[in-house]
Amino acid sequence: MENLSAKQFKRNFVDTFPGDSSGDLHPRQTPGMLYSKAVPTAVRKPELIAWSAELADSLGIAEPNSDDIQVLGGNLVTPTMYPYAACYAGHQFGNWAGQLGDGRAITLGEWENPNGNTWELQLKGAGPTAYSRRADGRAVLRSSVREYLMSEAMHHLGVPTTRALALVTTGEMVTRDMFYDGRAADEPGAIVMRTAPSFLRFGNFEMLAARNEIDNLTQLVNWTIERFYPHLNGEDKVLHWFGEVVERTATMIVEWQRVGFVHGVMNTDNMSVLGLTIDYGPYSFLDNYDPDFTPNTTDLPGKRYAFGKQANIAYWNLSRLANALIPLISDKDQLESELRKYEDFYWAKYYAMMADKLGMDGIYNEDDVRLLAEFEQVLATIQPDMTIFYQLLIDLPTSLATAEDVVNFFRSSFYGEPDPTEVAQLYTLIKSYQARLRANTCTREDSVLRMKKANPRFILRNYLLHMAIEELQRGENTLFLKLQQALKDPYSRSHDEFFTIRPGWATQQAGCSMLSCSS
Repeated sequence: MENLSAKQFKRNFVDTFPGDSSGDLHPRQTPGMLYSKAVPTAVRKPELIAWSAELADSLGIAEPNSDDIQVLGGNLVTPTMYPYAACYAGHQFGNWAGQLGDGRAITLGEWENPNGNTWELQLKGAGPTAYSRRADGRAVLRSSVREYLMSEAMHHLGVPTTRALALVTTGEMVTRDMFYDGRAADEPGAIVMRTAPSFLRFGNFEMLAARNEIDNLTQLVNWTIERFYPHLNGEDKVLHWFGEVVERTATMIVEWQRVGFVHGVMNTDNMSVLGLTIDYGPYSFLDNYDPDFTPNTTDLPGKRYAFGKQANIAYWNLSRLANALIPLISDKDQLESELRKYEDFYWAKYYAMMADKLGMDGIYNEDDVRLLAEFEQVLATIQPDMTIFYQLLIDLPTSLATAEDVVNFFRSSFYGEPDPTEVAQLYTLIKSYQARLRANTCTREDSVLRMKKANPRFILRNYLLHMAIEELQRGENTLFLKLQQALKDPYSRSHDEFFTIRPGWATQQAGCSMLSCSS
């Protein structure tokens, strides 16, 4: 185990690619550069409030001492670190946004773990960079708690994600207009240290293609393949690499759908080429099952990034990445063919996932597909709590003889009383589902086991996060610590104090249902 402040960091990325080493933090365009040096801006009083010991152990990082906390706060940069902000572009809400870059994230360097793998360590909220545009590069406690807890929650749910190692408060206030409505207010500042094998996004490649920097684009693609897809080689390796990005992206989206996660801001600059969930902002889990729900106020009124649209948006984003790779692939038809595989990947993975959620031994025919569609239609109509509904389904008794029996069994998942038509729809669905279960070739015990592994019992709901953040702002951490513990064991009944539908007050409470991109 090594301390952050004593580690010999690697700097493969900055040693490989051209960058602006001036250290100038003024916002500007940086053509020809893949990054700009960005030394964190010191804060008054960094205090550690959360540390992911499990992640630290896997990376070989020792429990932080006083010098390490200075690193986490951006006050100490050791000689082997080379802090930088990456340059990338992106399509935001479907529109080309040009150069973006790390506006409030600063990578300190690459940490080599005991297995010889490297992980980028990055501070989010450590001050301005050349890509901060008109912003201050800071993060508030509210958004930092959300990123810290949710990235770790997603990991324990089994969803591909970046991770969070530490959370510190800065002892300083940060001014934010939470809903972009002219009501700016001061909030406590905080910094998250997040980590991943790489934070490379679709937008890194889009930026180079848009600037016609083909040599840099070629070098970045080859470097990415060599480091993260080393099994690929030969003349068609770029094509095959894109195909693997397509499949990893489909996998990630299906996992989002499994647990009811809504990212909220699926811009191409927020899409990882490693298939990781990246950049936790105005996200949410579904409470009531609403495919049209978006947690992002900035996404209104079109709801481009709503829960039910995420699979299609991922395909659109992949098409933007494909466009960026056209200069490197001679056969455009093959590139398009790899892109079109997304649909096959997605549906194969989706059907397998839904079979697990429902305890079915597979999706074999059109009748099974129709049953899945019926589930989707009925849930979208009645809108029960997604998590609680599927948990109840695990324990569905065979003795439910009437529509009233069915409604009473699922009542604890309802946000409103279903009308007679909805009751009839639910009853018909459950009877069809029970008939399908009887046709399983696996045992009931095997079916239930698959359901328990596929359906979380604890999810990190927005209203719980809101309450924990309010407590932290008052100097209390009881709920925060409870949530930090619960998220590590989301499939058990160990934390059933949180197994309840969203309270009515949270529907309209700011920060409990929808948030802006400033979150």
